[in-house]
Formats: sequence, C-alpha cells, structure tokens
Amino acid sequence: MISKVIPPGKSFAGLCQYLFQNKEKAEVILCAGVRDYDPKKMAADFATQAAQNPRLKSPVLHIIISWPPDENIAADLMKITVNEYLESLHLSDTQFAVVKHNDRKHQHVHLVVNRVSNNGKTIRDNYIGLRGKKIAQQLTKKYGLKIANEKHLGQTDLTRLHGKDAARYEIFAAIHDLLPACKNLEDLKQQLTHRQISILYKYKGHSDEVQGISFCKDELKFKGSEIDRSFSYNNLQKMFARKQQQSLHKTRQHKPGISQPDHDKQLGQATKLLYELMKPEFTQDFVPNELIKKKRRKSLGL
Repeated sequence: MISKVIPPGKSFAGLCQYLFQNKEKAEVILCAGVRDYDPKKMAADFATQAAQNPRLKSPVLHIIISWPPDENIAADLMKITVNEYLESLHLSDTQFAVVKHNDRKHQHVHLVVNRVSNNGKTIRDNYIGLRGKKIAQQLTKKYGLKIANEKHLGQTDLTRLHGKDAARYEIFAAIHDLLPACKNLEDLKQQLTHRQISILYKYKGHSDEVQGISFCKDELKFKGSEIDRSFSYNNLQKMFARKQQQSLHKTRQHKPGISQPDHDKQLGQATKLLYELMKPEFTQDFVPNELIKKKRRKSLGL
C-alpha cells in the first residue's frame, strides 16, 4: 500500500472532471458530504464548503493510494484501509470522496479531501506526505498486505490531470527525492539540473537579499510554496540550517577531548599559577629585625 500526496490545488472542478472522465472505469467507493453521482455537483459541493474559509487559497487535497500490480485487494478491505487512513490523518471531519480507477493493472484510488472542515476551520497539511506514508506502512503491516515499491505509482498517468499539474508534480517528486542528500540550495540546484529543472530567486528591490524561490520546468514556473509549503525559500533555508547544526553537533560529539572534571581541574591549576605570578612582592616584610635596628642606629648617628 502506497500513499502519495499530490501538490495542493485551488479548484475542485478540474480534479473532479478528471476523476470521472471515463465513467465506465471510475467507481466511488466512499464519500462524505458530497453528491457522488455527478462530477459537477460533487465539485459544487466541495466549493460551497470551501467558501466558508476564503482565506485558504489551496483547499484541495488530492491523495493517491495504490497497491502492487500482483495484489488483488478485496473491495471490503480496500474500504476499511482507506477509511482508517483518513481517520489516522484526521481527515474524517470534512468532505471527501474516494474514487477507484480501473484503468491500470494495479489497483489504486484517488482521495479528494476538502481542507476546509465541516465547521469551517482549516485542516493543516504539515508533513502530510510523510505522515501518509507512515500510516500506509502501518496499515500494510496491520492487514498483512504486500509491501509495495513506490515506483508502481508511476504507472498512474498523472499527465492526464493537466500539463501544468503534471510539471508541478514532477518538480515535487524530484525535490522530495534529492533533498536528503543536499547540504544547501546550491547542491539542490545542481542536482535538479540533471532533471531539467532550474531554480530562480526573487530579490528585494535592486539588492542581493533573496526574498523567494521558484522552480522552472518546460517553460513553466512555480513558486516554491506552490510546489509544497515546505519548499518555500525560508522553509528550505531553515531545513538546511537544521541539517548543518545536526552535522556540527555530531562532529563535536565524536571529537576527542578532555572530560569536564579534568577540564575543571586544569582550569583551577592555571588560575592558581596565574595568581602566584601576579602577586606583588613585599620584600620589606622579609627583612630581619636586626637589620632594621642597624639602619635606625646609622640614621640617628649612633
């Protein structure tokens, strides 16, 4: 069982139309709060609830769950696992539709979820891609499903969504794959060029201060936040800064040195030595009394 979150969208109409473009091979297996028999009415239902929170610019959440080509999961078990997946991601208190496509050798379903909840609040999608993968792995173990390889997801023809959406997805997948091995933005920029993806920076006025980042592919340009919220310039910089701190911390842990007690002992000895060296010499205190008496007698002319 594989979970893949597609970069967020702004409109439900295009996605619903795509899901039902071949009605003979599309089947709604679960839904809540939307009419499941017509793509236009389904999109209208999603849009009506999304309008309750106009500040949210990307209310569409699109997730694909797929199984290996050699696994034939029963209909009832598919519904159970998908429903548990939604509950685990806290996506039950909102509108959703789960559409199964029968146009590929491997079984897969599309989850359309409204990020505006039933009470009009925003459903956060922080790290939802990573969380979704972990939940899919847990459900795979729980129900004894076959461990799938993510490459099977590529058998779904995502280019049919829309040319722009396909390019955005490719950029998302490339950044997601390359980030773990990159130390900074320059590393990422160089690695992305091998996948025909370039990086452009937005500068403040005529200065050298970077304000934003965009990714370009096939003459299409997307802001980092349009690809994924975590791919904005500020969030990428924070992520690289954390990696550098973690690397520095590991280096310090493995660097040989003296222990804290030895360090304190050496510091105490050094302080004592410094005190002795800087202590003023009071030579008069060490002159014998006999010599002092002789000096007094000479001064008195005795």
